[in-house]
Amino acid sequence: MNLVQLTNANGKRQVAARVGEEFRHVKRTRSVLELAHAAIDAKAGIAEIVEKRGLGKRIDVAAAYAEGRLLPPIDTHDSAHIHLTGTGLTHLGSAATRDAMHRKVGDAEEEKLTDSMKMFRMGLENGKPKKGATGVQPEWFYKGNGSMLTGPGQPLVSPAFADDAGEEPEIAGIYVIGPDGSPFRIGFALANEFSDHVMERVNYLYLAHSKLRPCSLGPELILGDLPSDVRGASRILRKNKTLWEKPFLSGEDNMSHTIANLEHHHFKYAVFRQPGDVHVHMFGTATLSFADGVKAENGDVFEIEAPAFGLPLRNPLKIEKPAKVKITTL
Repeated sequence: MNLVQLTNANGKRQVAARVGEEFRHVKRTRSVLELAHAAIDAKAGIAEIVEKRGLGKRIDVAAAYAEGRLLPPIDTHDSAHIHLTGTGLTHLGSAATRDAMHRKVGDAEEEKLTDSMKMFRMGLENGKPKKGATGVQPEWFYKGNGSMLTGPGQPLVSPAFADDAGEEPEIAGIYVIGPDGSPFRIGFALANEFSDHVMERVNYLYLAHSKLRPCSLGPELILGDLPSDVRGASRILRKNKTLWEKPFLSGEDNMSHTIANLEHHHFKYAVFRQPGDVHVHMFGTATLSFADGVKAENGDVFEIEAPAFGLPLRNPLKIEKPAKVKITTL
């Protein structure tokens, strides 16, 4: 089951469930988070809660998308309680280059590897541990809180001081922490883990700075397990024409870590198990327009799609105007 959050023409919040090629209104429901809490209380799955509440009239989600009425597939009234985080060096790349990548990493001498390649090799060797064992921890970064979360169709805003504004097509896991501090996975969604790759390239220690950018999510939330082989496309449109396009792969078949291992190394920290908090954790990518020498411009549109996730995630780029920040001593 896939879910979408949106507002109707009068501004009232709704949740819609995909039924085949159409969407139906989930009765008596205003948010996905509401469904998640109801499922935790009932010790049931979200799909079961949706079935109990029932489906109503058909909703034209495509029209809502065109009119700017789609919301991120998760949100809450207090954006400070949404944590946006991610991990990298987790994907093997395309099937055509996988063997070559293994040979390159496996044959290199340890002292000649960069820190990035060392971490990538650690994932290859122990990112998919045997059942009951703990694998190696991956790269991890903080992206921001819910104020940085951008909905489908809404502009991804790049700060005026940025050196670059680049897309990263990824899959994100979406979680809520239960009353007893236990993490519950709500589902998965497409994400654009928007970053500044030029800044990162200056010095790898600038990675933290380069990640403090908005990210977009959605439109559809997949309940249940992530398909093991996710195939999609990432593209940049300029003046309604394709400027750049490339396939991207995700899912555990195309990763050096299991989802469970990535989840473990995020939620092992007690600070990320605070009751009521929401987490959007992005699992990395192997496809970037930056790697092909492409530089996005103001007004370009990023588009990420994968058949398993239904509607594409589409966001225009907006370059922010310079702003002065004044620090006041109290």
